[in-house]
Amino acid sequence: MSGYTILGMPYEVFILRIPAILFALTIHEVAHGWAALKLGDPTARDEGRITLNPISHLDPLGTLMLMTGLFGWAKPVPVNGYNLRNPKRDIMLVSFAGPLSNILQAVFFGLIIRGLVAFSPGYFETAVGQHVLMFLILAFSINCGLAFFNLLPLYPLDGSKIVAGFLPDRHIPAYMNATRHALPIIFGLVIFGAFTGRNILSSILGPIFKPFMYFMQLITFGDGSAIF
Repeated sequence: MSGYTILGMPYEVFILRIPAILFALTIHEVAHGWAALKLGDPTARDEGRITLNPISHLDPLGTLMLMTGLFGWAKPVPVNGYNLRNPKRDIMLVSFAGPLSNILQAVFFGLIIRGLVAFSPGYFETAVGQHVLMFLILAFSINCGLAFFNLLPLYPLDGSKIVAGFLPDRHIPAYMNATRHALPIIFGLVIFGAFTGRNILSSILGPIFKPFMYFMQLITFGDGSAIF
């Protein structure tokens, strides 16, 4: 790698993060829209959100967070619960579709790494192969991070709507209200870390993210320490 850096990372890593992030965010949102459509709500389709055009899905702040780390989000796909056949259950399923798509993408990119190592062991030693490996590792990691972050049970992340699907209706407003300040706090920690170099967010989420990442590597590579 060269000595040039962007946002504190080698410029090759920065450049390769861009397509990895676009794939992860776009398919995440398309999965939400497609699931809603299949369950009776055409809102996302009618607003042009079931598209592989990443520009339709990018959220500036969420994308910036992904450019500098493994956590972030896209612009939410619109869902009209009144169109769903079983609103409470179906909103939970629509919410889970996004993180599930990232888990499946991570497994897909991981299996490519595993296949190339098995059938072309010298490929990653070439100059091109090193950049391909870098992209595949970034794609695997970013999809794991996106799935993990969006599964956190904090409003308005997907995880909060999944949890709400299991709660009695009378408890849902209190639960959403109790978690609605979590994202502003996360923003504050990100900004604090950017100016001070102290990544408090990673210190908080790391202890639960590491087992998740280990599990993803284990089911993909058969070894929780296979590539990291």
